[in-house]
Amino acid sequence: MGLNDTPTGERLQIGIFGRRNAGKSSLLNLLTGQPMAVVSDVKGTTTDPVSKSMELLPIGPVTFIDTPGMDDYGELGKKRVDQTKKVLRRTDIAILVVGADSYEFKAEKDFLSELKKRTVPYLIVANKADLLGDANKNQVKQDLADALGEKPEKILLLSTVENPKVNGNFLRIQIAKLADEHKDDRKLIKDLIKPGDMVVLVIPVDFAAPKGRLILPQQQVIRDVLDAKGKVAIAQVTELESLLYGFKNPPKIVITDSQAFKEVAEIVPESVPLTSFSILMSRYKGDLPLQTRGAKAITNLKGGEKILICEGCTHHRQCGDIGTQKLPKWIREKTGKDFDFEFTSGGDFPDDLSPYSLIIHCGGCMLPVREIRHRLDSAAAAGVPITNYGVMIAYLNGILGRVLTPFPSEEVTRG
Repeated sequence: MGLNDTPTGERLQIGIFGRRNAGKSSLLNLLTGQPMAVVSDVKGTTTDPVSKSMELLPIGPVTFIDTPGMDDYGELGKKRVDQTKKVLRRTDIAILVVGADSYEFKAEKDFLSELKKRTVPYLIVANKADLLGDANKNQVKQDLADALGEKPEKILLLSTVENPKVNGNFLRIQIAKLADEHKDDRKLIKDLIKPGDMVVLVIPVDFAAPKGRLILPQQQVIRDVLDAKGKVAIAQVTELESLLYGFKNPPKIVITDSQAFKEVAEIVPESVPLTSFSILMSRYKGDLPLQTRGAKAITNLKGGEKILICEGCTHHRQCGDIGTQKLPKWIREKTGKDFDFEFTSGGDFPDDLSPYSLIIHCGGCMLPVREIRHRLDSAAAAGVPITNYGVMIAYLNGILGRVLTPFPSEEVTRG
């Protein structure tokens, strides 16, 4: 997988926000060194979020997102503002662009309050500093800080038209520093194994599997094992028993596609830890204790309730699709009850969760971690149990306790 193939869900998401004509698009062009966004003196030129993925050293793969103005109005303007709010849900670092010669910041102050509530790291870029002439720059920064209710060191005076190369490098350095201060210590599997440990991956290859490639969580686990100096063996379900029989010592752990839990659990000895890619993703991006409790909530439903099933990516649904077909079928078989299933995919996620009694989400490998956690937090705030595919499938098969044993107890029982 090349740099440009790094999926959105694994890139640092850097959102650029501000009023119409604040210079957001000019800033995006400055950061990327390319004319990605149309720049105009006409307010409202950016009507939809514009994304650009690139390598930002020393951080790595990032995605910059230019957003419509937060002060847009009218029926169409409201829709644009809604798009900006959706971008904020997945933003890891926010850049708020203000005019260096402006002092009325009600919308910006409200936005900063929202950033703080969401604990999103941010920078404030006072753009168009070239218009200040001979003004005292330190005094300008102090005045802007007072007007915004911020510290002067949070504000960068910048011009996107003067010395673009120097200013672009300077801003990229500041973003990298902010990212370094807020490093994410999420773990997939490498903290669970030691150098030399054998990890067995069970990867069914059927008509639903992507042709000629592995799906993202499988690739990520392989890389994580290699980074930990472990060893990997891979088999389909039908070859698993002979693979295990050929080992002198049992593997450290077996990780399977959740759809094959029932067959794999019957093959793998109880003494060998077992889990799934989807459960690892719950640990990596989600909230494993919350999603474990969410799966158990299915027993409290009486039948007829609405269950929302969410797929994080968009793809052509085939016969036997796990989200729209297999999960509803297994739930009906296990509970003996029928439910009203609804489905979403990609960036779609309802703002109002009150109609639902349970939410079942995919592992979220293609979604940014903040988007996943926004969805988990929204469900928790609405009092709606939420789980993920792997956790639910394990619970339906009566092996949830077993597939959680590889993880530290505090990770499973928290809360």
